[in-house]
Amino acid sequence: MNPYLPITPEEREQMLKKIGVDSIEDLFCDVPEHIKLKEELKINDPLSEMEIRRRFSELGKKNKNIDDYTCYLGGGAYDHYIPSTVGHIAGRSEFYSSYTPYQPEVSQGTLQYIFEYQSMLAELTGMDVMNASMYDGATATAEAALMALRIKKKRNKIIVSKTVNPDTIDVLETYCHFRDIELEYLEEKDGETDPASLEKIDKETAGVIIQNPNFYGIIEDVVHISEAVQESKSLLIMNVDPSTLGVLEAPGKLGADIVVGEGQSLGIPLSYGGPYVGFMGTTTKNMRKLPGRICGETVDEDGKRGFVLTLQAREQHIRREKANSNICSNQSLYALMNTVYLSTMGLAGMKEVGNQCVSKASYAYKKLLETDKFEKAFDKPFFKEFVVKSKVDAEKINEVLFENGIIGPLDLGKINEDMKNHLMFSITEKRTKDEIDKLVEILKGVE
Repeated sequence: MNPYLPITPEEREQMLKKIGVDSIEDLFCDVPEHIKLKEELKINDPLSEMEIRRRFSELGKKNKNIDDYTCYLGGGAYDHYIPSTVGHIAGRSEFYSSYTPYQPEVSQGTLQYIFEYQSMLAELTGMDVMNASMYDGATATAEAALMALRIKKKRNKIIVSKTVNPDTIDVLETYCHFRDIELEYLEEKDGETDPASLEKIDKETAGVIIQNPNFYGIIEDVVHISEAVQESKSLLIMNVDPSTLGVLEAPGKLGADIVVGEGQSLGIPLSYGGPYVGFMGTTTKNMRKLPGRICGETVDEDGKRGFVLTLQAREQHIRREKANSNICSNQSLYALMNTVYLSTMGLAGMKEVGNQCVSKASYAYKKLLETDKFEKAFDKPFFKEFVVKSKVDAEKINEVLFENGIIGPLDLGKINEDMKNHLMFSITEKRTKDEIDKLVEILKGVE
């Protein structure tokens, strides 16, 4: 089979003749000779479509995935069940290949599902308004910090709890470093934000960032933190896992001024780490400081319902220096997947997912402690993730589990050297009692 060619040699000759040059090389006459490559590129010979499919199939088999392995790895991306409706709807060509809805008159379908996405996320988080949408949870958190500074114009300090996901903190540190923003930290104690460090929140603080459940899976005392933030008239920024909000109290009802998070747990595959989708919501008072865009519902001249881009605070729509963000984009296809997931699950389904996560995680925690191979790392309430301290080398545990078709827990010692042999297990609604019992039996035999 012949390799795919965009044009034939004859067509190439016609094009060169038309523009008055003899060869492709003549097009690069302005490039100095001494920097031109004088030899062939050291790449493989071209392959046919059939050969490429075979080659990539061989490469793909080297990956280990959750279809073949039971997964207990979390830390920000989770193995939740995805209803078949999600892929079916998102895979339709009118959604899969659609572009940014700059012209509302020809983009009503896209605008409608974005409006529904915003409405569902706003209800789930207890916020007045939700944008559509952000790159991922980490950049959404950093954008929320910038938003807090736009609201509190005379303040230049952001405080973040050390119980926030380390990857999110890394992104936040990058944003703050290059914008000369003062960044301070709330200390952690026993796996949660240390109440004693709340005294750092002062009149110079624009925003305070916490995560609930936090990186260790522990449910934070949000009410106490919220009270401390309100005393300094700062803004409370909460990073949340939306899959927990069918059971946990909505952050808007806990005093959050800005809510952000990662939407991967709502119908998006793990995909070896991305791409994902972030969300950001706030109060009506602060709505115009949101980055991104907001879709709104209206009526046309005939009184029929329609949808438009109500707020467009991006550099593509207004002067760059006036934009609320110069990098945020609308992850529209993944926002659609979130929308279909939430529509399919409904309130009852979200509650069921949350309750199963809590119940199964509690069961796994209890059974692991009974093996006498693990001990408690923290004695705090958790949701779907928990940390235990292993009496056996953490790397050895994950090696044995992998050999038995299991993707093991997150080795926290690789993130923090003070947490050597601390393992964080993620237990979602997908895990069965038999799978958890198998996990425990294998770990009993690890020496």
